[in-house]
Amino acid sequence: MKKILSISVVVLALMAIAVPMVLAQETAPTEITQCTLRHNLSGADWIALGIHCPASGACLFSDPNNPTRTCGACCLMDTIYTVTNWIFLIIIIIAGIFILLGAFNIITAGGSPEKVTSGRSYIIYAVAGVIVALLAKAIPLVARNILGM
Repeated sequence: MKKILSISVVVLALMAIAVPMVLAQETAPTEITQCTLRHNLSGADWIALGIHCPASGACLFSDPNNPTRTCGACCLMDTIYTVTNWIFLIIIIIAGIFILLGAFNIITAGGSPEKVTSGRSYIIYAVAGVIVALLAKAIPLVARNILGM
């Protein structure tokens, strides 16, 4: 019975790996010609560096009307802004849950120093999480400096 179960698990795992590869072979790859900007990246500091991003919307990689537009850098920065916004939101939500859990432990401690210490440590971890979330908001500035924007 154990051999049948292990063989079926291996076969299912191989199928889970093989099916996406087979389906990927059937479709022809498409060329990416644009990206959609979610953030306003048009600014004087970008233009001074020779990077011209549209305010928002679609940014074409090859635009005959505007040959100076460099959408690769614009799309990269837009992706960095989007990812760091999601990281910030998730960490802030988790930190809020930890603060509530720590406060609940402190309130319901009933004189138990272990629960008070546990609640206090939850709140300290939540504050550390908020600091990490604020550092995540600084990542686009660091990326702009690295990319020379």
